[in-house]
Amino acid sequence: MEVAGKKALVFGGTSGIGLATTHQLANLGANVIAISRDPSKAGDLPAGVTCEACDVRDREAMQTLFQKHAPFDILISAATGGSRALGPFLEMDMDGFTGSFDKMWGYANVVRYGTNHLTEHGTIVLVSGSPARKPKPGQIALSAVGGAVEAFVRGIAPEIAPKRINTVSPGTIDTPMSALTGDEREQHFKKLTAPHLLPRAGHADEVAKGIVFMVENDFVTGTTIDVDGGWLLGK
Repeated sequence: MEVAGKKALVFGGTSGIGLATTHQLANLGANVIAISRDPSKAGDLPAGVTCEACDVRDREAMQTLFQKHAPFDILISAATGGSRALGPFLEMDMDGFTGSFDKMWGYANVVRYGTNHLTEHGTIVLVSGSPARKPKPGQIALSAVGGAVEAFVRGIAPEIAPKRINTVSPGTIDTPMSALTGDEREQHFKKLTAPHLLPRAGHADEVAKGIVFMVENDFVTGTTIDVDGGWLLGK
C-alpha cells in the first residue's frame, strides 16, 4: 500500500504507541484522523491531523464516526479500552479481570463496524502484547486479553479478505501509561527488561514502525509481528 494520500483512522491515536503511529502515517502523507476518549489530553499532533472524540466501547458512537469518515483505507486501534488488572488470578477481583477485556471488546467494535467502510484493499492493524504468549507473574489478565486479540485476528482474516488484518505485539514500552518519573521510572523499566535479549524498554516509535510495516506490506494478513526486544526468547 502506498500510504501517501490514503485516509487513516487511528484509535488511541493521541498518546503513546497510537500517537507515534499518527505521526509516522502523517509524515508518509496520509490523511489521519486521531481518535481518543478525551482529545483535550492529546499529545503533540502533526499539522493537518484531525482529532475526534470517541469511546471504542460505545457502539452507536463508533458507527456514527465511521459513517462520517467513510470510506477510509487504513484502520488502526491502539486503544486500551480501560483499566488492566494485575496480580495473581486466584486473588484477583473478578470485576477487574472482566474490565481488562474492554480492550478486546473495543477492538471487536472497531472491526465489526469499521470493516464495511474500508476500501476494497484496505487494512486493519490491532495491538496485542508479549504476555499473550509469554506472561510474567501477575500478567494473567494481560495474557488472556492479548491471546484473544491474536486469535481474533487469525479468525477474522479469511472472512474479510482481500481486506487485510494483522496485529503487532509490543514488549515493555516506555509510554505515558506508566506514571512513574525520574530514577524510579528508570529502575522500573530496568528491572522489567533485565531478562530480555535487549535489556531496555522499547520506544513507541519502534512499535509504530511495526504497525506501518503491516499497513504497507500488501502480502501480510492474519498474523502477528513482535516488537519486544527479545521478550519471548529471554530468560
